Amino acid sequence: MAIRAEDLVKKAKEFIEYKKDKKTKIAYLTLNRPDQYNATTVGMRLLYGDLIHRANIDDNVKVLVIRGAGDHFGTGGDLDEQNDAYTEGAEVSLLHEFEIDDPDVQYPTKDAFRYIHGLCEHYTKARGGCRSLQEFKKISIVEAKGYCYGWHFYQTGDADIVVSSEDALFGHPSFRYVGVAPRLWTWVETMGLRRFQEMLFTGRPFTAQEMKECGFVNSVVPREKLEEETLKYATACSRTRPVDMVAAQKTFLEIYKQYRGEYMGSLLSAQLEGLWPYMKHEPGDLDFGAAMGKTNISSIVKDLENGYPPEWRMSRGGRKKK
Repeated sequence: MAIRAEDLVKKAKEFIEYKKDKKTKIAYLTLNRPDQYNATTVGMRLLYGDLIHRANIDDNVKVLVIRGAGDHFGTGGDLDEQNDAYTEGAEVSLLHEFEIDDPDVQYPTKDAFRYIHGLCEHYTKARGGCRSLQEFKKISIVEAKGYCYGWHFYQTGDADIVVSSEDALFGHPSFRYVGVAPRLWTWVETMGLRRFQEMLFTGRPFTAQEMKECGFVNSVVPREKLEEETLKYATACSRTRPVDMVAAQKTFLEIYKQYRGEYMGSLLSAQLEGLWPYMKHEPGDLDFGAAMGKTNISSIVKDLENGYPPEWRMSRGGRKKK
């Protein structure tokens, strides 16, 4: 049976909460899947993109706060969902990622360059649910805590302001297992070349304090002060200037970011990602693509993690082991 985007988005509504205060014009988007570390499904990403689009138009919204329920902001995309999608003999069409439920539309086969590249390029569009905050003409604030990995790391890079708890860890597992991710250009711009190269080549997560030192994070506070600090920023941003002025300010900043090549960088990253299946793997390399759908990805990741110094491991449990 074909996977339908409509069904995925409907299911995702139980995992994302959205509310707004018309008086303050502050809206809150909460990823509410704490038992899975707020890992995002395809449906969640599509719904996320739609909610940001709606908030962008809504005259009752000036500031959007994005946060995660539970102990973590999030660990990125749902790895189990991705693994199932790539299982041999499974449904190979990725049309649901594009919100196409028409059975008459033929998706490229697995041996085509466009099978992966088409999806990677889709992630450069706001509607794809990865780059949505870049085109948001209101003020966006991400409340970071615990794990801020993968897709959730995209959001911290694209937000206007990032407020973080002291225990937060930032990074992308893909740097370790694949070597590329959609928002490379933006991370270079927001972290600085030297620091981002360290994250990219070692694959190690950075602490909240390290991210503040390189200018990526605006404020770092103890976990118990996080919501209070976020509200302080949101309240300050919601006052004085009208929403029209916010839109004008964000348009100015958007022009600057495009002058710096933000969207071009997204397209280049997509091109690089699309070449991943053609990379030659040497003995001892982790061929993550070949492993997808054929084995337990979690066990492969765990074994690889154990080869890194404890303080460079992605998981909190792994960082405690010597």
